[in-house]
Amino acid sequence: MTQPVRIPADVDREDTVLGSLTARQLLILTVAGIVLYGTWAATRDVVPLAVFAVLAIPIAVATVLLALGRRDGISLDRLALAALRQRMSPRYRVAAPEGILPAPAWLASRVTRNSQDLSAKRDIAPVELELPAEGVTETGVVDLGPDGVAAVAVCSTVNFSLRTPAEQESLTAAFGRYLHSLTAPVQVLVRTERLDLTGQISELREQAPRLPHPALEEAAREHADYLGQLGAQSDLLHRQVLLILRESLGAQRAVDGLGGASPLAAFTRRRRSQDSAQPSVEAARRAAEARLVRRLNEAVDLLSPAGIVVTPLDAGQATAVLAAACNPDSLVPVSSHLAGADDVITTAPVPEDDACLSAFERPGTSVSGTVHTDDDSPGGTGAR
Repeated sequence: MTQPVRIPADVDREDTVLGSLTARQLLILTVAGIVLYGTWAATRDVVPLAVFAVLAIPIAVATVLLALGRRDGISLDRLALAALRQRMSPRYRVAAPEGILPAPAWLASRVTRNSQDLSAKRDIAPVELELPAEGVTETGVVDLGPDGVAAVAVCSTVNFSLRTPAEQESLTAAFGRYLHSLTAPVQVLVRTERLDLTGQISELREQAPRLPHPALEEAAREHADYLGQLGAQSDLLHRQVLLILRESLGAQRAVDGLGGASPLAAFTRRRRSQDSAQPSVEAARRAAEARLVRRLNEAVDLLSPAGIVVTPLDAGQATAVLAAACNPDSLVPVSSHLAGADDVITTAPVPEDDACLSAFERPGTSVSGTVHTDDDSPGGTGAR
């Protein structure tokens, strides 16, 4: 009879090649040792050994700390690369799909700057904000451009603390089976956002007169008043559990440990994106979407024994999730019924004698993505 084999919990731990040193650590120490020895060999005729040791010892200690030191589970060399990447990246990013346009001449001529600010800071020009998601397909798949595709699904929750120990072990085993089946990146995201009860309160007040008994009508109105009082006196929060599956268009690219691409991977990715033909990219994208669908079906089947219902999001719901993630504390709740940036909004014909009609509700009016305003008429602003 075969015996079970224990798998270490830290499956992402790097393999060691010499003692407890990984290949990355050994490479850093070897390169630093070769550089120091080469410098000493080139300057030993003019620089005394004591002077060279005073200069080389701090460099050697810093290299050892950089290669062997860790902070929050991340090696110091990866943290240094991340800090350098963050320092060299632009500080000011703006949402400008059409590109950064220069300021008008009449505005640039009126700009005044403080001389102290000019001496203390350098001028920083804004750059275009590049979001990882380029769009959402009709099937609800998030297009990540060269990074691949992703699918978002909402998961129901299970009250673990109210279950018996045997039921808890069964739930843990069911969730463990799903984790052991993973062969690609998966993210479990728990979102907390403000809960707006306005729609539910309005629906209760509208449906109350239609109830068959006066007592039910009164109970519905009292419940609506209670919900309104509850929302006014406390900060209501709503939690949502999302399962995000991601597939790359090709082989997994190397990262530096903090999610950023390594310099070599970034170079090869740029060359690959320039040399690849459009049909091959489309075929790879379709294959990645097919793999996402298969993985979603596997998640539904493997998590259902644990009482977790996995529901994939359609295009509108996925767009609403992305919009809420970009603006999490918005006063206007994001809905899946909102039009997208490329959608053409049209309205049904209505009587023209309605004085309360806005410019966007008149027959024949259409708006595509952005609302433009002009000041052609004196004393007011027209909308088109």
